[in-house]
Amino acid sequence: MRMTGGGPQPRSQKAGEHLQLLRSLAAELERAMQAISSNNLLELEESVASQQDLSARLSQLAGELSSFPSAGSVPVTDSIPSGLMREIRASAAELEHLNLRYSYLLQHSSRSVALMASFFNSVKGQLKEVPGDRLKLQTWSCQA
Repeated sequence: MRMTGGGPQPRSQKAGEHLQLLRSLAAELERAMQAISSNNLLELEESVASQQDLSARLSQLAGELSSFPSAGSVPVTDSIPSGLMREIRASAAELEHLNLRYSYLLQHSSRSVALMASFFNSVKGQLKEVPGDRLKLQTWSCQA
């Protein structure tokens, strides 16, 4: 995913890489949500690892981009085209929306898991005999 060349990358090339990383991270969030909904733990673990790698690279790239001179002092040949900036902003907004959905899904899943764990930890099963002259039948009861 990292674009490399013989020398330092121009600002516009780094911005293009930034856009690709944003899109890749959005795809990973979608992949993670799909893994949760299909109860695929291996897929979720792989996606989380990819998210961590992409986030680390995005953070590094943001630092590199911020170390460039201010936009007014950058040569016109090394500025970020306005169309690319619009795409970056749109991708960042989409990623923010996906991140919010992902957060809600994780919160809901965590609560569900906690409720299930609490339920299973508090369940006390015992065998009870049905009263009467019939055959002594056993039934299972749960007390929560």
